[in-house]
Amino acid sequence: MAARVAVPGSKSLTNRALVTAALARTGVSRLYRPLEADDTEAMREALRSLGVLIDDNDDPWLVLGTGGELEASDVRIDVRASGTTARFITAVAALARGRVVVDGVPRMRERPIGPLVEAIRALGGRATDTDGFPPVEIDGSGGLRGGEVFVDSSQSSQFASALLLVAPLAEGPTTIELGERVASRSYLDGTVEIMRRFGAEVAADGNRFVVQPTGYHKAHIDIEPDASAAVYPAVAAAITGGVVEIPGIPPESSQPDLAVLDVLSLMGATVVRRDDTIRVEGPTGRLAAVEVDMADAPDGAMAVAVAALFADGPSRIHGLSTLRHKETDRLSALENELRRLGGGAEVQGDTLVVTPGELHGAEIATYGDHRMAMAFALVGLVVEGVSIADPGVVDKTWPDYFRMLEAL
Repeated sequence: MAARVAVPGSKSLTNRALVTAALARTGVSRLYRPLEADDTEAMREALRSLGVLIDDNDDPWLVLGTGGELEASDVRIDVRASGTTARFITAVAALARGRVVVDGVPRMRERPIGPLVEAIRALGGRATDTDGFPPVEIDGSGGLRGGEVFVDSSQSSQFASALLLVAPLAEGPTTIELGERVASRSYLDGTVEIMRRFGAEVAADGNRFVVQPTGYHKAHIDIEPDASAAVYPAVAAAITGGVVEIPGIPPESSQPDLAVLDVLSLMGATVVRRDDTIRVEGPTGRLAAVEVDMADAPDGAMAVAVAALFADGPSRIHGLSTLRHKETDRLSALENELRRLGGGAEVQGDTLVVTPGELHGAEIATYGDHRMAMAFALVGLVVEGVSIADPGVVDKTWPDYFRMLEAL
């Protein structure tokens, strides 16, 4: 197998850029090569519900800034299954004038949001959750006062990202303290990077951020290809002994799931980054077993778990506690489906131990989770008889995923 794979735009960067462009002072921002998928559609529709004008008929998307002047009259926002939309739009709604209810699919009502709501209240917003979960009701008063606030981000860094994104619109400087334990800490670097490109002044010192009330200005942004998507063709090359080139991700990219490339290198794949192209070549024999901490790249850990089925011994993947709070309980789902294929899998706290076995075909349950479908479909490149239940879940972030696999 030898292929060149163009992966879609980053979901993480697209949704952050949509928010900052929407909050910018009057003017049109252009988002080039954004992700067209269910998660970003959920964000666009949420922002439109608050009066933001977005032209997404072509590339680039055009977003007319509001300066944070948002109006809401008993608006009910359906975030679908998008965790980033749920967290970010809850914070954005605190800037609006009027009542907003944020809700989503049944699983969204099991995904935590309480720490974010507490922080919004501490900054002067009026918001109420449902025992720490959506639906959330925000009774917008038109702004946040700023000040010092602590937000417990041990379950999700999205709580902190949501506060950071709206902090430039506060009445005064905002200091955000996160404590010692922050889930997926490296995602905050991407948040700050996007904010600065739209003119925000953010000082970061470890897990302490100070944001000045500068607002945002319009900007024209190139959205990088999604590293979280790129891990799948990269793992495909590693487990088949093939070669895949993935263009477009710059060498200085801060996307957390690029850490998967280092793991594949430890497993024996040859990984070369030259200019803006990533080249992964799988070994001729089995991959090497690894022991790695994936706390900063938990989404990418799912593809690593599948790669571990083709290793020469048991692999241990640490730092996966946040996987329990995603689109499904991904730790339990991984354990179930790895076993269904004939591999060994055991969850030990926040660690997943994967032991290769006599693999065979099976129908893989996706649990409504796009990354379950994408990760386990890779096994079918090597093992006959693998099928994916509910393959349409990939529309959440990569609608053409199975066309890509077919091309491989």
